[in-house]
Amino acid sequence: MASAMFSTPCSVRPVKGLDCQSYAGLRLNTDLKLNTSVSIKSKKDGQSSRRLFIARASEKREEYLQKLGRSNEEHEAAVAAGNVPEAPPIPPTPAAPAGTPVVSSLPLNRRPRRNRRTYVMRASFQETTLSPANFVYPLFIHEGEEDTPIGAMPGCYRLGWRHGLIEEVSKARDVGVNSIVLFPKIPDALKTPTGDEAYNDNGLVPRTIRLLKDKYPDLVIYTDVALDPYSSDGHDGIVREDGVIMNDETVHQLCKQAVSQARAGADVVSPSDMMDGRIGAIRAALDAEGFQHVSIMSYTAKYASSFYGPFREALDSNPRFGDKKTYQMNPANYREALVELQADEAEGADILLVKPGLPYLDVIRLLRDKSPLPIAAYQVSGEYSMIKAGGVLKMIDEEKVMMESLMCLRRAGSDIILTYFALQAARCLCGEKR
Repeated sequence: MASAMFSTPCSVRPVKGLDCQSYAGLRLNTDLKLNTSVSIKSKKDGQSSRRLFIARASEKREEYLQKLGRSNEEHEAAVAAGNVPEAPPIPPTPAAPAGTPVVSSLPLNRRPRRNRRTYVMRASFQETTLSPANFVYPLFIHEGEEDTPIGAMPGCYRLGWRHGLIEEVSKARDVGVNSIVLFPKIPDALKTPTGDEAYNDNGLVPRTIRLLKDKYPDLVIYTDVALDPYSSDGHDGIVREDGVIMNDETVHQLCKQAVSQARAGADVVSPSDMMDGRIGAIRAALDAEGFQHVSIMSYTAKYASSFYGPFREALDSNPRFGDKKTYQMNPANYREALVELQADEAEGADILLVKPGLPYLDVIRLLRDKSPLPIAAYQVSGEYSMIKAGGVLKMIDEEKVMMESLMCLRRAGSDIILTYFALQAARCLCGEKR
């Protein structure tokens, strides 16, 4: 009995009990799952039985494929004379299950499902793609040699800058992630109200940059420009005695921090502080020191979000008092992002970032539509930890939700994504098992 032959690859898992050698046109891989067994009720005894869907190759398959040793001209002459070679028959129309109502076809000129009919067609028309090259991997570092797990962020560690960090970067590069951003855990003894350790050329971050560039010269290193890891007050800027965050004085410190990082070999400095005017001031400071080649990724729309909790545990950088609402944006505001965008563009930013990511897809799209610059999204610690927790509790499929969330950030308009899932997601994209 003949059956349909597939003209495109069909990716299905092997079915236990089937002789895969007798099934033509099926190329097996493990990328897609197909449940080939359905449960039906027997009308006679009410017992469940299993029925397999089987696609058998034509018994005459070899005859169809056999070469006859004729020239092209001889084949054409034979067809012109009416001797058309045999090919597989037109496949039968698949039967609907018993009880399906018989209805007239709806008078639809446009049926969007036609373009979703097969895996190959869906892949052909996919509008958004996801690649390891889209990821920037945030990595926490500290002075010690031991990697310390971060309780609120399963799978993340404070990495020893000379050992664990090198190993983690190597793993990421193996699956195509060649961009990282560094976040330091600074010893309390080095923290001061003015955050002077931020621009120590022999501090943790500059030392780490030099080590990484010596080991991996082509690694793209982003750095965080802000005072909170270095501040005894835990704020992104210098705090006046009345609790006010001092803007211009903080910007002065940030310029020195950015220059120190560039001197060590940073490729992209990333001001996350949300002080007014800092992009222009940092650009001028970098250029004055000969670092015209160093890019600036501005945290353009950084919201005063509750999704940052696990991150602050990782760096032990919670504010000693108050909150960050006088410099980070109000989560209720949308149009205000345009004010920040226009300022950052005018001051010389090279990349514009939105933080957090998934709860602010509308803001990502706003920046994408209004600016020709590359857009970054930060899938923050709270987003990461919620997906991890849901996976552990079996409430969601962690891997599928992870990949969907990253695809949504791309679809909204982000060119790059800062994500703690970078290594795990890249392994999925490369076909590796977790």
